[in-house]
Amino acid sequence: MNNDSIILVFTLSGLEGLMMTTTTRSALFSFTLLWYCMIIMVNVVLIVTIIMDRNLHEPMYILLCNLCINGLYGTAGFYPKFLLDLLSYSHVISYAGCLVQNFVIYSYACRDFSILSVMAYDRYVAICRPLQYHSVMTKQRVTQLVSFSWFVPLFLISMGTIFTSRLRLCGSHIKKLYCANGLIAQLSCSPTSWITSTTPSNSTALLITVTYFLHVVFIVCTYVYLVRSCLRSLVDRGKFMQTCLPHLISLFHVTVALLFDVLHTRLNGTSDLPQNLKNFLAIEFLVFPPLLNPLIYGLQLSKIRKRILSLCVQK
Repeated sequence: MNNDSIILVFTLSGLEGLMMTTTTRSALFSFTLLWYCMIIMVNVVLIVTIIMDRNLHEPMYILLCNLCINGLYGTAGFYPKFLLDLLSYSHVISYAGCLVQNFVIYSYACRDFSILSVMAYDRYVAICRPLQYHSVMTKQRVTQLVSFSWFVPLFLISMGTIFTSRLRLCGSHIKKLYCANGLIAQLSCSPTSWITSTTPSNSTALLITVTYFLHVVFIVCTYVYLVRSCLRSLVDRGKFMQTCLPHLISLFHVTVALLFDVLHTRLNGTSDLPQNLKNFLAIEFLVFPPLLNPLIYGLQLSKIRKRILSLCVQK
């Protein structure tokens, strides 16, 4: 007889063992709710500003608008459930809900890389080929690039989620604040090394890893070329500092945050690290990039900054 059973719910153990008092829970809930409201507010302000102002209907701002929309999409997969868990002593999630949460959070993370890759290409054309910019970055080309940045992550994460849903599970205890394919796969009745296994689930994980590693390589190569080009001209140097520096900050932050999450998931955390630190490493890419990206771009890009200030003055 098999010792596996039908899993209906998962238990999320990220908050277990923290010995939080009612006062601490209430304070953390209030702070988290305030942070989530700030994420919603700054992203919505930037999205509405770009949509309403025709002068901002340019490729760079359209891509930035998509980055903000993606931030709202990804955080919606984490914060509502996390806020409920802070108010409850039972941190459970349904099997279907777990797969949906995993899909939303990791398609958001992958899409951030895809959008940042497209933004790097846009900056390359704008700075290195300025006379050809409008002929290269046409409405049709921008539509194709935006579609690529949305549908490729959806397809890859869908594959991973489908293959994970077909695994026979012998456990329901997920050692994290939210669901992740890697940790669900570790509950399989026949666990195997994610490096050497050729199962569809692990093969898809490897495909996703390689795909987004190539994204990072593309962005790095693009910026090496951009830096070399901008050093020759004072004007190009100014363009680089205004439009590329925020992009580099976003890229560095997202890359480091996701590296922490991958290590946490694949190595199942480090046992000698405090639980609070492991939790922070696991959710860092859901905490800072969705808030800092719109703030950095909103403050750095003069057109957006002036438009937002003019709206505030009018009110």
